Parts: sequence; C-alpha cells; structure tokens
Amino acid sequence: MANAMPIERLQALDNVEKEIASCIQSAGQALMELSKDKASMKQVESHTSQFLKTLNHVEGELSKHINYLTQVSTGQPHEGSAYGSLKMYKTARHRLEHTRTRLQDLENLKNRALASTVRPTSAQNNP
Repeated sequence: MANAMPIERLQALDNVEKEIASCIQSAGQALMELSKDKASMKQVESHTSQFLKTLNHVEGELSKHINYLTQVSTGQPHEGSAYGSLKMYKTARHRLEHTRTRLQDLENLKNRALASTVRPTSAQNNP
C-alpha cells in the first residue's frame, strides 16, 4: 500500500466503497429475513456472517488508508510524496529571506552610523 500510486489508492478506496454497499446489503437481507413471519435462522446467520466478514475487511482497509494519510500529513518521509521535502525547502527559503532582510537592516544601520561619524569629522576639518 505504501508504494501504490494515487490512481491505485483511489481504486482501492472505490473497492472499499463497493464493499460497504455489499455490507449494507447483507445487513438489509438479514433484517428482511427477520421481518418474515417464518424467518429462516440459517439465512439470517448467513447474512449476518457475511455482514461481519465484510465489515471487518472494510475496517482493515480503511485503517490502512488512514495510517497512510496520517503519515503523509505529518511530513514524515515516505515513498511517493515530496511534501516533507517541499515543506523543508519553503521553510529554508523563508529563513534565508528573513536573514537577508535582517542583514540589509544591519548594513543600513552601519552606513547611517558611519555617515554620522564622518560628517562631524569632515565639518571639523573644514572651518
């Protein structure tokens, strides 16, 4: 599952959706059998068993997908996604721009300080 392409993941989720529909159908058949005057307990148990089996499989598949999505959303490195790397890159670019801005501010401050110390000295030399 971790190496599956996005199309394969979507197909797997489509299959899960179909299994959910099958699960609901099994539950409906079991309830319909129970609503009869002479319900066949064998049929009810068969539909109930199918319902539980499908439900357990759906739960397992959904857990796999949720685990994958949890891994992707936390930025942990995994195959098939560049989210973590892109996030680190953007953060580094932001830090770089901030550092440049701060260095420019310091350069301007230094130039103003030098300009203010140079003016009084030049004014003293030219009476």
